[in-house]
Amino acid sequence: MNLDVKPSKATPSVAASALIVTGPGALTGIFVTAASSTPTIKLWDNTAGSGTVLIDTFTPAAGTSYYLSPMAFNTGCYITISGTVSCTVLTTK
Repeated sequence: MNLDVKPSKATPSVAASALIVTGPGALTGIFVTAASSTPTIKLWDNTAGSGTVLIDTFTPAAGTSYYLSPMAFNTGCYITISGTVSCTVLTTK
């Protein structure tokens, strides 16, 4: 069996809604270092907080790693954060 495995790349710590990467790639995980004040995270296949949803709104827990089967995105990966959240997003791009 031949698997095409690409290593993940980590973004710098993200604490507000932001564009993670542009262009095609895959979302492979999120590590949440801090979460309080009714925190939420939502991820989009876009360069802004609209369009195709990769992961719908969820409440993250501090000190938690969310490892995902690679979730392909085409336009880019954008994260929407509310409340207080500090996290690192892992992608293949």
